[in-house]
Amino acid sequence: MSDDFNLVKNKTAEIANWLRTELSGVRTGRATPALLDGVTVNVYGSRTPLKQLGAMSVEDARTVRVNVWDQNQLKEIESAIAAANLGVSVNADDAGLRIIFPELTSESRQKLIKVVRAKLEEAKVKVRQARDRFWHVIQEEERGGKISEDEKFRRKDELQKIIDRGNEELDAIAAKKEKEILQ
Repeated sequence: MSDDFNLVKNKTAEIANWLRTELSGVRTGRATPALLDGVTVNVYGSRTPLKQLGAMSVEDARTVRVNVWDQNQLKEIESAIAAANLGVSVNADDAGLRIIFPELTSESRQKLIKVVRAKLEEAKVKVRQARDRFWHVIQEEERGGKISEDEKFRRKDELQKIIDRGNEELDAIAAKKEKEILQ
């Protein structure tokens, strides 16, 4: 059963990583290349992630610089960024693209916090679903006579401790992102 608990721990860690990835795409007051991870560009007949078409760097707190490797793709990249609806402005120059993130208003910050909380709730639902699946396995083992009733409840308590730790980690991830948004 310790293997099953390792599965639960791995599943909660996987969900925490999913939440981190989802929240990396939520814009804060700072510019970061991670905000452009979801942008794909139609080049040479296929959809290619923006990060594979140029080097990205942060120029200042509100500007990301994309040095495009193939200057012939500038218009397509510029169009793809505009189509991604990130609320940014794009300026092309001889070296590549400058993506400017506008200052967040208090209203837009509150909207972003709602998005963070929605993603947190989605992650917690996934954790609850994982807990329910593993609790069902424990109950089946008890019904099948593989474990005693006392062992079933001991495993239930252990399972709940793992789930509680996973939820605490999710809360910490979301709280950190909310703090970034409010700064």
